[in-house]
Amino acid sequence: MSHTTPDNVTEYDPKEVRELLAQGKILLVDVREPMEYAAERIPGALLYPLSTFDASQLPPDGPRQVVFSCAAGGRSLTAARQRMALGQPAAHLAGGISQWKAEGLPVVRVDPRTGRPIQ
Repeated sequence: MSHTTPDNVTEYDPKEVRELLAQGKILLVDVREPMEYAAERIPGALLYPLSTFDASQLPPDGPRQVVFSCAAGGRSLTAARQRMALGQPAAHLAGGISQWKAEGLPVVRVDPRTGRPIQ
């Protein structure tokens, strides 16, 4: 169940993010680096690395809320706070892809030698 940090960033748990993705209610933005994203990612997540991140380049929340994810939650919280500094609502996946996998949720994995998905 979601909760809010003391500085008003919404933290979603993995199952909430999965449901919101399935309903088309969020835009999940993965702020890890390209090599991390290439190795494995949450289905439906888009890549925007924190190393090149500019919160002003993201769309304002509309029909879909922007939610950030990363490996364990630190970088996504940083991205969310940058978005909040621009006056936009901010949310992230608490625990990142690590918690997502710990809860048995699916990830897309790619074999770096072939570029093919790993089942």
